[in-house]
Amino acid sequence: MTNTNQFLCKLRIFIFFDSLTIAFWLIVLATIDRWLSSSINANYRQKCTLKKAQRGTILIILLSTIIETEQLFCYEANLTNTPLKCYSKTVMCGIISDIFFALITVLCPLLLMFIFGLMIISNVRQTQTRLHPMSRIINNHDDHNIGVVSTKHQNKQRKTDRQLLIMLFIQVLIILIFTLPLALSKLYSTITRNVPKSALRNTIENFIFNLFLLFLNVASGIPFYIYTLSGGNVF
Repeated sequence: MTNTNQFLCKLRIFIFFDSLTIAFWLIVLATIDRWLSSSINANYRQKCTLKKAQRGTILIILLSTIIETEQLFCYEANLTNTPLKCYSKTVMCGIISDIFFALITVLCPLLLMFIFGLMIISNVRQTQTRLHPMSRIINNHDDHNIGVVSTKHQNKQRKTDRQLLIMLFIQVLIILIFTLPLALSKLYSTITRNVPKSALRNTIENFIFNLFLLFLNVASGIPFYIYTLSGGNVF
């Protein structure tokens, strides 16, 4: 029905891209919230409240809905020479839609996830340093207190940092792998939509496009499994 009905085509595309954009930006919001809550600065921790998180969620939903409204004007049903019959109606409209998808839905959230993820790791290190101050031992030869860091604590801290870094890099890398190919495939399909193609080439390109579309759906639920499989004993 979405391939032939104009209203259902536009509605389906709008809901799909809007929900995807909201999902990725909510992960960014959660990352920022974790950064605030893990800060050693009390003023930052006070900003981490349920009310502000709810406001941030509402703001993300509103902005995403406004941005993705252009999908309602760009997409049309019953098209030919496109990966899907419900697709952008013109090349220019498709390029704008594809750039919005690549930048706003994929690259910007991933960049912010990576930046705030590193800041979370920095906060964790600072917190561990404050909770586990350097132990003191007395040197019997010169009666001076010499500060030394426990080897056991150092190893534990390095292990925690390593696990957090692994989680961060895996999350960003997997989401990038599962989302960026579709953005590139969409842009390629849009640019070459008026280029004469054989039936075999169309079949291959449509198969690849739909495969990347499936990967995109997987990317939305992947963070949970990343935390479960690579989190170790951090949590």
